[in-house]
Amino acid sequence: MSETPLPTSPDVPAEAWSGVHRGPLRVGEWVRLIDQKGRKHNFELTAGKRFFSNKGHLDHDEMIGRDEGFTVTSSAGGEYLVFRPLLSEFVVSMPRGAAVVYPKDAAQIVALADIYPGARVVEAGAGSGALTCSLLRAVGPWGRVTSFELREEFAEVAKRNVDQFFNAPEGSSHPAWDLRLGDLKVGLLELEGQVDRIILDMLDPWNCIDVAAEKLVPGGIVCAYVATTTQLSRVVETLRVHGGFTEPQPWESLVRDWHVEGLAVRPGHKMIGHTAFLVTARRMAPGERPPRKTRRPAPGAYGRDYTGPRPSDLPPLPEPEGEGQDGVE
Repeated sequence: MSETPLPTSPDVPAEAWSGVHRGPLRVGEWVRLIDQKGRKHNFELTAGKRFFSNKGHLDHDEMIGRDEGFTVTSSAGGEYLVFRPLLSEFVVSMPRGAAVVYPKDAAQIVALADIYPGARVVEAGAGSGALTCSLLRAVGPWGRVTSFELREEFAEVAKRNVDQFFNAPEGSSHPAWDLRLGDLKVGLLELEGQVDRIILDMLDPWNCIDVAAEKLVPGGIVCAYVATTTQLSRVVETLRVHGGFTEPQPWESLVRDWHVEGLAVRPGHKMIGHTAFLVTARRMAPGERPPRKTRRPAPGAYGRDYTGPRPSDLPPLPEPEGEGQDGVE
């Protein structure tokens, strides 16, 4: 039974800056083709141009003017699904300078750092612009995302990617975005007013905790994104020792797909495992400190081998057993 075509929906208002279009595909838009083996191809629609693959070619004109969600057949008989790319698909296929924040982590940051419409958010660094796209979509045109990036070549890649996703007119960018070249530790204090959220995607986020505390509103959230356990330990302990934040919450997320086919239901062979650790903590009001933890640290947690920041309420380390006055057993 054939389906009755639905009436064309109006496009998403340009002032929403969503990075999304409704209605027929048009010249200048990016599309995502998926072949019968699941291979993906992203490209910009251009009148009169052709897409080539090992399955022959496709004319862009065959796709322009059609509603997304259709199948096209190439000159050599290959079939392709045609859709506009989702944000999660765009960021893993866009050109990269620095490594991207994966969609699973960007989603966790937006949800658990509570990025809301109108929020004033600071991120360091901008990388390739993947997280920036999620932050800008969350704050909307009424919020503010200030991105600090140390490396000019990374900042240029991030700008191109963000402008491409949001379909920014030539010479302009998302109205809520302020991309700055420089060090967060210096530039953050130069911002006017306080901020609501600070996202630290950098090698040494613990060196920015003091300046983050100075700039965050009471109840604001700092979120660190780090790759290794040593970085995780250092940033958590620095937040604890500072005293102006709630108990840090560290975690990671692992995503596994599933194979579902009749009675054959099992875990898939592909998994997005460890990409990074995330840590969040909330800013206390000026002069206030969180309640002291009642649970004792595990034995040896802050022993002689531990060299990181040390909470002030811990007892002093005992003298090594068996040492004489001259320190020799």
